[in-house]
Amino acid sequence: MSGRLRGFSRVWDRMTLYLPIILMGLIALGTYWLARNTPSLGAAGGPERPAEHEPDYFLRGFSVKTFDPRGRLQSEIYGREARHFPDTDTTEIDEPRIRQYNAQGAVTIATARRAISNGDGSEVQLIGDAVVTREAAKTGGQATPTLEIRSEFLHAFMNEERLRSHKRVTLRRGQDVFEADGIEYDNLERVLEMNGNVRGTLQPRGAAGG
Repeated sequence: MSGRLRGFSRVWDRMTLYLPIILMGLIALGTYWLARNTPSLGAAGGPERPAEHEPDYFLRGFSVKTFDPRGRLQSEIYGREARHFPDTDTTEIDEPRIRQYNAQGAVTIATARRAISNGDGSEVQLIGDAVVTREAAKTGGQATPTLEIRSEFLHAFMNEERLRSHKRVTLRRGQDVFEADGIEYDNLERVLEMNGNVRGTLQPRGAAGG
C-alpha cells in the first residue's frame, strides 16, 4: 500500500495545502462556549454522592454566534439538543451544524448526527454522517475548489492539531476523489496518511473544479 500511496505523492502535496486545519478551529469554536460556560450546579455543603452518568443540564433548540473584535461573524452553531455529563465532563450535541467564516469570508461547515466534546474542548468527536465542507472561495486572487471530508466518525485533537478516523473516509476536492479505510492527519508535521484500501480518481488540470 505504501507504494500505492507514493504514487499519489504529487496529489498529497497539493491537497495538504487545503486539508482543513480550519476543521480544528471550526469544531473548537463550536464547542468552546459549551466547555467554558458550563453552569456550576454543585450544592454548598452536604455529603458528596457518587457520580452517576446523568446530565446536569440540557440545552434545546439552541443557536449561538461568535464575533471577532471588529464585530465580524466568526462562527455559528446550531443544535437540536446538548447535554453535559459531570461525571465525565463531556458535552454531547445532537444534530450539530457549525459554520465558520475566515477573514476572507470563506465558509466551512461541519455537520453530524452527534458530537461529543471533552471538558476543555481539546478533543471533539463527530459521529454519524460526519461531513466537513470548505466551500469554494478565492484566496490571494486564486480560486480554490470545494473541499469535502465525509466519514461516519472524525476525531479531532485540537491542541495537537491532529485528525483521525478508523472508519471509511471520502475526501473530495473539486472533482478529485479519494477514499480510504481510515486517515491520520497531523497538521503540525504536514503529514497525511490514508490507511487500508486506498483509491483515488484524479481529473486532469484544467478540468472543472481542479
